[in-house]
Amino acid sequence: MSVVTNPKAAPYKFPMKDVRENFPAPLLYIGWEDHLMFCAPVCLPLPPDMPFGALMTQVLPGIYAEHPDFERIDWNAAQWFKSGQPWTPDAAKSLAENGLGHKDVIRFRTPGLTGIKGSCS
Repeated sequence: MSVVTNPKAAPYKFPMKDVRENFPAPLLYIGWEDHLMFCAPVCLPLPPDMPFGALMTQVLPGIYAEHPDFERIDWNAAQWFKSGQPWTPDAAKSLAENGLGHKDVIRFRTPGLTGIKGSCS
């Protein structure tokens, strides 16, 4: 978080609390577009050597499976975004090998699935 201080005051210096070393694993923010049952990305500590495919098959079901659209996701058609830009992850490569690091943000869109009963279409 940025801090703006009065330039005439003494410098405001403090140790950052959200550095990688303060967490059990790098934090990854993950959001599912067009599904307002989840209003914001989730933040998870995930090991950098985890294959991206395991994120889809082992992690995301524990987060999003309560949504009625989740079982209908075609992961081959999912559109991925990293920091707001289109991005194509490699399921066989690790999170780190896919260029994901501490506090990165990824989102995915599932064509044809736009919220409960199409509520986001």
